[in-house]
Amino acid sequence: MTERWNIPLMLAPALIIIVGLFLGGLALGLVGSFGYMPFIGREEFNLDAYRSILSSEGFYRSFLLTFHIAFTSTVIASAIALGAALALRRSFYGRTFISFLFQINLTVPHLVGAVGILYLFSQSGFFARLAYEFELISKPSEFPAMIYDPLAIGIILQYVWKEVPFIGLILLANMQTIGKDYEAAARSLGASRWQSFRHVLLPLLTPGLLAAAMIVFAFTFGAYEIPALLGQNYPAALPVLAYQSFTHVDLHARPEAFAMTMIIALLSAAMIMGYAYLSRRHVRT
Repeated sequence: MTERWNIPLMLAPALIIIVGLFLGGLALGLVGSFGYMPFIGREEFNLDAYRSILSSEGFYRSFLLTFHIAFTSTVIASAIALGAALALRRSFYGRTFISFLFQINLTVPHLVGAVGILYLFSQSGFFARLAYEFELISKPSEFPAMIYDPLAIGIILQYVWKEVPFIGLILLANMQTIGKDYEAAARSLGASRWQSFRHVLLPLLTPGLLAAAMIVFAFTFGAYEIPALLGQNYPAALPVLAYQSFTHVDLHARPEAFAMTMIIALLSAAMIMGYAYLSRRHVRT
């Protein structure tokens, strides 16, 4: 009986802190989103904050922009990571060094990567000046706007650059677990290389790929620092919009900030539930 509780007891201090902070912050945010803020004289629960943001055109613009950033980044990063994992799975000269380069940016903070994107791709950045030196453009300001642009190209570039190795390493680990026996059996039965990948390897990789993609989507949907540094002022991404409301000089705007964070948390939870449903469905089939 004692041995059975050893691991839970050893994990209990860390779990209490992590779960307590998370659930405590979530509970305070939920209460605040209902307008209960006694320190400014608001002691009644209501849905005014939700009504306000759900009736605001700016909120929907921010939501669409945030979804575009998260969805596009996830799809592009997943596709590149899958191709990279398939390439790194093979044996070739210099594979160890290429694998090291592939995963080295996992240790680079997002903000450092964002500064790099800003330096390289802004209209006063390295590539703009390079294009000007080679007379491809008459002045650096003619370089295509990739930072602070409506399509959030700079933000997507940053997320793709950062998340490709994360997804790729998960896929490589899955490939090592799966091995090559299933593909070899398919090839021995007459399947082409593409058919063995499409009908054998890809279905086996799908649960891991979906898990990694959902994690990336949830992270990019709720991340603040990259959209704040590389994004346009209007419409701003939802986390940036929530932060702007939270830091507004009028404290009565705080419930709207809390309401937006609750919506972000709800959508992230929906992504996790969606992944759980898809993974169970994949296992059943």
